[in-house]
Amino acid sequence: MRHLPGRRRPAAVAAFAALLLTAVTACGGSDDSDDSGASGGSDAAEDAGSSSEPGAFPVTIDGRFGPTTVEEEPERIVTVGLTDQDAVLALGKVPVGTTDWLTLHDAAIGPWAEEALGDADRPELLTDPGTGPQVEAIAALNPDLILAVYAGLTEDQYDSLSQIAPVVTAPEGTQDWGVAWDDQTRIIGAALGQPEAADELVTGVETMLADTREAHPEFADQTGLVATPYDGYYVFGDEDPRSDLLANLGFTIPGELAEVTGQEFGASISRENTDLLDQSALVWLVGDTEGAPRELHDDELYGGLDVVTQGREVYVDESSDLGASLSFGTVLSLPYTVETIVPLLSAAVDGDPATPVVPAS
Repeated sequence: MRHLPGRRRPAAVAAFAALLLTAVTACGGSDDSDDSGASGGSDAAEDAGSSSEPGAFPVTIDGRFGPTTVEEEPERIVTVGLTDQDAVLALGKVPVGTTDWLTLHDAAIGPWAEEALGDADRPELLTDPGTGPQVEAIAALNPDLILAVYAGLTEDQYDSLSQIAPVVTAPEGTQDWGVAWDDQTRIIGAALGQPEAADELVTGVETMLADTREAHPEFADQTGLVATPYDGYYVFGDEDPRSDLLANLGFTIPGELAEVTGQEFGASISRENTDLLDQSALVWLVGDTEGAPRELHDDELYGGLDVVTQGREVYVDESSDLGASLSFGTVLSLPYTVETIVPLLSAAVDGDPATPVVPAS
């Protein structure tokens, strides 16, 4: 994990941290609660006490494979969804297990979530080898709730995990890895018995996004896209959190994007569709912010587009904290992302090709 000594705490993150503390403490977490039913005793997740709201349980949550009922407040939570841990932490709980994705941060806890984690023990990190969740490893953690909201779970995988504990998924009709951050937060809030606290967290981030839009009217009537040079040119769909952020900041996502990505969260485009990249602002997630522009601009089809010649590209190191937070797109990561990427986007759309859009490392 990369430690961040002395890093300035962004204003948006600081403001949201205050909201986070208010939302969590307002709904419980008393030190006097009875934890005699906890098994294990040493886990921070089991020592936190009750934080559920009155009458919250039992709760039934509709998912893509049918309804799931959570009978009582969960204490041992495993997140199979690749970003679900952020909503859990934001609501004052600590998972006993998380699932790895970006391999950038210890236990899949990004720097934007460190304050919510506090002094609690880090979750055990699981990996998805590409064949689905590690069912045996999850079972060994003895969970009483499995969250697979931001996930690509199959029905067979859901059935296997349901033999261990209740499994909460994204709603029916949601793309794999396509649930919106606000829906994700509310679904997990309901599963943890904290629907009102989840609403407060969502309202706080929505307010932050609205304030940012108001402060940056230059984003209105501009189009935006997020891409990566994978398998040619890979574009992220309009339901992906990266595109969703641009939309929330006031950018218009091009309508033809949905025709390219279909029911997937992203897709590679053919060379004859290179002009799809020609938007008011184009955010590139790359492995090398110095080498990637040179390689991309060597392509005559892409290098001749207005987005290049007019200096409207934003290059983000995919392994940086900004790259990770942009890909996460959660209730905790969004304030962190906005604080850093907004100045880059503003420089990209200012109409002056000479304005440097400094690569974010």
